[in-house]
Amino acid sequence: MKTIFSTLGFKKSVVALALGTAFSLGAVSTVGASPNVAPAKLKNNAAPVYVVRKGDTLWDISGKFLKQPWRWKEIWAGNRYIKNPNLIYPGDRLLLCSVNGRPLVGKDEGDGCAGIIRRHSQTQVAEPQVRVESSTNSIPLIPLSDIESWLYRADIVSPDSVTNTPYVVGAPDGRLIVGDGQTLYARGNGMEVGQKYGIYHTTEPYFTVDEKGKKHIIGVEVMEVASGIATEMNGDIATVEVSKSYNQEINRGDLILPEYESGLPSLFFPADEHSVREGGQIVRVLGSIGDAAKRSVITINRGTADGAEIGQIFNVYQQGNVVKDTRSNQMIHLPDHKVGNVMIFKTFDQFSYAYVLESALPMKVGSFVRAPRDSD
Repeated sequence: MKTIFSTLGFKKSVVALALGTAFSLGAVSTVGASPNVAPAKLKNNAAPVYVVRKGDTLWDISGKFLKQPWRWKEIWAGNRYIKNPNLIYPGDRLLLCSVNGRPLVGKDEGDGCAGIIRRHSQTQVAEPQVRVESSTNSIPLIPLSDIESWLYRADIVSPDSVTNTPYVVGAPDGRLIVGDGQTLYARGNGMEVGQKYGIYHTTEPYFTVDEKGKKHIIGVEVMEVASGIATEMNGDIATVEVSKSYNQEINRGDLILPEYESGLPSLFFPADEHSVREGGQIVRVLGSIGDAAKRSVITINRGTADGAEIGQIFNVYQQGNVVKDTRSNQMIHLPDHKVGNVMIFKTFDQFSYAYVLESALPMKVGSFVRAPRDSD
């Protein structure tokens, strides 16, 4: 169980969703790197100067300059001579410059594009290094509040892994509206006094349908609703004191799983094309029974087993309608059309959680995802 649930309970870790950590692996840009790589495409109305405002996100800012915002890291100019060379803050003045016909964006330090280009060229000789730095008040890639509950408190596990886990059976007063400081009873083997546990709801399972139309469950989603400490054991019945709840009622049958300190990814960055198995689709809109829109969280049926990675950007397409050609009386299939972009922020074996960055139209379950191409 420790292996299966080692990703649960990592809400105490700090996640830096900022440009500073995104490029702390080395600020080596592809600007001028190879004449065979097409430059990132600028927007036709890209302004030469942009002053960062409170409430901006990195995706918003990159979209002001680029037609392909996921290629931001290719045009960002680093500076090795300051402590936090890649963090962007409200009030920063960003300049759009050019090096050998390729775009370059950097922070104006009073010496204009000449200074940005000079510092960037010096940065490229620096050795790549990992640095996780404070991002307080800096511009995030995406708003952490939009993904917080799914990032910290949700997981998708195999059906077999939750078959024999302990579960909630009741409370001292017979009710299960349990808050901080109250107690509940759980039943199951393996619980230990003094161990901290999470209490989890299970949601609708994820399944596949075989050729005969039979459903097969391949994933169980669990969402933490509270946490507590086992204070007493009587046979296979544990008394658990609730130390924190998340404004959700605890139900009989909710799973009791150990909480662990676990390392979270320290960086999120827009990625360009990746090798991911084709055919991915949106299979669920999280926290909603409707379609997904900008700032929604979705599940796609591509995980680490398919090559999915945190930070990957996908275009989302919806299937074109079948219409009747009134002249030929033929039924024709209109082209599929792009409706937006999503970014993976958490991966599992067969699934991933993704954040909707842009949505021109509502994204429906069944819409398919495709890695962006230079021509997009």
